[in-house]
Amino acid sequence: MLLLWAKEILGALLILALFWVLAQVASLFLTKWGKRLASSTATDLDDRLLQRIIPHVSRLLIMSGAYLAIRSLPLHEKLVMVFSGLLFIILVVIVFNLLYHAFDELLQWYITRRQDDDDALLSRTMIPMAEKIAMLFLMGTALIIVLKHFRYDIFSLVTALGIGSLAIGMAAKETLAHMISGFTLMLDRPFRIGDRIQLAAGQTGDVIDIGLRSTRIKTLDNQLLIIPNSDLCNTMLINQAFPDKRAKGRIDIGVAYGSDVDQVKDLLVATAQEVGDVLPDPVPEAYFVSFGDSALNMSLFFWVEEYGGLFATTDKINRLILRRFGESGVEIPFPIRTVIMEKGLD
Repeated sequence: MLLLWAKEILGALLILALFWVLAQVASLFLTKWGKRLASSTATDLDDRLLQRIIPHVSRLLIMSGAYLAIRSLPLHEKLVMVFSGLLFIILVVIVFNLLYHAFDELLQWYITRRQDDDDALLSRTMIPMAEKIAMLFLMGTALIIVLKHFRYDIFSLVTALGIGSLAIGMAAKETLAHMISGFTLMLDRPFRIGDRIQLAAGQTGDVIDIGLRSTRIKTLDNQLLIIPNSDLCNTMLINQAFPDKRAKGRIDIGVAYGSDVDQVKDLLVATAQEVGDVLPDPVPEAYFVSFGDSALNMSLFFWVEEYGGLFATTDKINRLILRRFGESGVEIPFPIRTVIMEKGLD
């Protein structure tokens, strides 16, 4: 009997030693040859993944050897079940920890590649949510595997979770609607963080944050506008930063009847071109748009490099128009109304 015990213990030790050697060989192979192969590729993703997973591979092999060694010992069935069960849980944790670190490294690599991209801020907003979702998914999968290993009735657990989720969904349907809309905004990307948008109600501002429940917009008068995501998904808006940040300005002005329209148009275009903030391409344009009650209505169109400078550029052009009209003798008339009083008959 003692000899049998000695053989079983020796066999368990050999299994443990064999897997320890395998762990060392795998770690050495991945460290030396794996990194050499990864360095020959164009991307550094494989290098970063190897650096994160090598320690977990070594632990996985050692714990696998310990699990098999415990299973081979001639212990009492309950003791084997307890110790092997603990080792199985540790193995599951190691495997899913390895998967999580690989996924996290993939996300970090993605962010590093997009540091100079316009959507980098949006990507950094989505990364924490993606990590939390991945963590919850991995934890749920690991829990199901462990429960199945111990022959626990998973169907009853899934049923209970389903009923609980339904109750939570009914109680927090508006919050869930905002969260789903938040994901929709981040995936569809009708606007990005930093874009200036104009809502259907007329509010205009810069997007400073896109959250799970709401989006924060800083208005032009430096106030914070917080809008539920579901409202943004179901409304029309104008993204002034798309397809680029250029903005088109318009100045409406009236000149007196009798003015030379062609001269006024040339003067408006030349005035706009004098302002350095006005883009030379597309060139400024002036049009005679309508006959007013007391003036000939003209419109000047011009482009600026960035929508944030439109008001300041408009101010410069307006002041310069007043000066150039005064120098050229172009009159900007006041509204005139002629009232004829007829003398009543006695």
